[in-house]
Amino acid sequence: MITRQLVDGTCVTEHWITVPLDWSVPNGEKIQVFAREFVSAETLAKGQVHLDALPYLLFLQGGPGGKGNRPAKLSGWMAELAQDFRIIMLDQRGTGLSTRLDRNSLSVRGSAEEQTKYLRCFRADSIVRDAEALRTQLGIRSWTIFGQSFGGFCALTYLSFFPHHLDRALITGGLAPLTGHADQVYRQTYRRMAARNVEYFDRFPEDRERLDAVFDHVRTQIVRLLDGSPLTAARVQMLGMELGANTKADSLHYLLEEAFAGGTLSDTFLAELGQRISFASNPMYAVMHESIYGLPGEPPTNWSAERILAEFPEFSEQAASPLLTGEMIFRSHIRLDPVLAPLTGTANAVAAVEDWSPLYDLDQLARNEVPAAACVYTDDVFVDRTLSLQTAQRVANLSVYETNDFHHDGIHDDGAAILRELLRRTE
Repeated sequence: MITRQLVDGTCVTEHWITVPLDWSVPNGEKIQVFAREFVSAETLAKGQVHLDALPYLLFLQGGPGGKGNRPAKLSGWMAELAQDFRIIMLDQRGTGLSTRLDRNSLSVRGSAEEQTKYLRCFRADSIVRDAEALRTQLGIRSWTIFGQSFGGFCALTYLSFFPHHLDRALITGGLAPLTGHADQVYRQTYRRMAARNVEYFDRFPEDRERLDAVFDHVRTQIVRLLDGSPLTAARVQMLGMELGANTKADSLHYLLEEAFAGGTLSDTFLAELGQRISFASNPMYAVMHESIYGLPGEPPTNWSAERILAEFPEFSEQAASPLLTGEMIFRSHIRLDPVLAPLTGTANAVAAVEDWSPLYDLDQLARNEVPAAACVYTDDVFVDRTLSLQTAQRVANLSVYETNDFHHDGIHDDGAAILRELLRRTE
């Protein structure tokens, strides 16, 4: 255990735990899981008695494959919550300083099937059991959990299997569908993204022309990103990820302003686009994304987003003016990304899995007694409002705060206000 200080006086304590790779085989292979604990300078100034009485809050990051925040000082939602909690920031297994999951660590596992067997141990059910092991090691009787996006999916898993160790559950943009196939998710996602495209191009009509010029260029010329990988229309469409946030749409506009220089795509554009669509820092997101919707009794996900694309031809890369895609992963995204290409066979094997482990206990959620509140973003293009509200109806003691003031990353825009509302609803 190591303790440090941030520049604002925040005390940061590092925690490590050793857990089973496969929780169903407790005496088998072990991995490491890392977390940081944050205590604000204001709390420390109030003395040890106040600190001892301060409850804990576990933050569950988005993803899959997202590591815990690395703040230089407390601000935004963390500063807000640090007034009332010690914050535990978990590096979910496979991310950050926890045992790393990437092309290098997977390569030693052998065949695509063996790698897939390994990946099955990195879903929400395992993440929640890791959190429980950390809670036990730290001697914490119970804590509040706060799940953002995929972290909200994990929170629902926590409420399903370990509710007796929770004081409350807070969820933002993360009410996962509890039943059904991944196809239902992507049908809604394409609809939401189509509407978001319209909104964006109404705001920046000149960007439709600029983007069409980019598409024409990559269709008629051999274009490579600065990492040497080919740039296709489908990879350009991945810039739609920016439309899931309030302010990133503006950054997309600025990027498209500099798309061309001297009749060809500028190095500035190619460098920035390459960075935005690369999965180098989070390969789990691409390889495992559809697996977060894998449920027992359902058919394999089988590249759901790619299959459902046929129902929405306006998103086809062959369309005259293709719409930008969002949280959809296609086989070409894996094959053309230099970091992901070695995992092509593994990604195919993950898409073919037929017997996923349970992520939710519907009976337990229906009789939930843990105070819970969820923020649902009306126009969220990543976690659909309609499916979110269906889930909310199946979780007892859950209060829904719906707002159209924010998109999926609302906690980064005004997290303090959102969390104050969720805390009020769980008092």
